[in-house]
This record gives sequence, structure tokens and C-alpha cells, in this order.
Amino acid sequence: MPTLPDDFAPHPARDASLRSMEAVEAGDRAAWLDLFADDAVVQDPVGPSPFDPEGLGHRGKEAIAAFYDTVVGPNESVTFTIEKSYAAGNDVANVGTITTTLPGGGGTVFTDLVINYQVGDDGKVTALRAFWEMDGLRFG
Repeated sequence: MPTLPDDFAPHPARDASLRSMEAVEAGDRAAWLDLFADDAVVQDPVGPSPFDPEGLGHRGKEAIAAFYDTVVGPNESVTFTIEKSYAAGNDVANVGTITTTLPGGGGTVFTDLVINYQVGDDGKVTALRAFWEMDGLRFG
């Protein structure tokens, strides 16, 4: 279960973010993918990166599934610690740290970030945008 601030009050985007974190922590690919609208985009991180050289994001369920299979799924574990959460309109911005235990004893990576979830009127995630810097990663 993600570690959340005491004031993590219900809000459609915040609720979707919680379901997303829970699915990732549980390694439940199907549940995670089911949270997204068909034309959703995932940018993790926003902008060009080794995961997305063009920086355009992973758009659509097929591309999001490929992102999960390549970046998220292979890890031994992923946990979320959210320190602050700001909801407005159809969005929430969560501030915190993702702790990733790499496969095969490859160590632990700590990613400090702001992660924005946007939902449509149906509660499906239309955009997941994670703001973090490669140079800011911490290793343990």
C-alpha cells in the first residue's frame, strides 16, 4: 500500500492515482492498464529520456502496455511514498518518491518527483505525467 499524507482526501484524479499506485505496487499489469482511457498518454519522465527518446510520451493502451512491460514490470518491487497531494479540476499533482528495487539484485533507485494524473469525466486516466530528473536519481 502506498504511503500517503494524512490529508489524502477523495477526489476523482486522486482516487485514480491511488488505484494506479496500488496496481503498480501489486505488480497487477491488467489493473493498471484498465485505469487508462484508450487514447491516454504516459510521460514518465516528461520530455526526452532513455524510455522515450523523442519525448512525446507513450500514447494509447498498446504503447502504455509496452512501457509497463519494459520499464515497470521487470522490477522486483516499486513502492510509492507521497508527501503532498494537490487536486484541482480533473487533475492531481502528487509530490513524493518512488522506490524501485531493480531486477536481479541490481540495487535500489529512489526517484523524487511530482506526478500528475488527469482523468476524464468517466474517471479514466487521460494523462500521467511524471516530472523528475535523471541527474536527481539516488541509488542505494
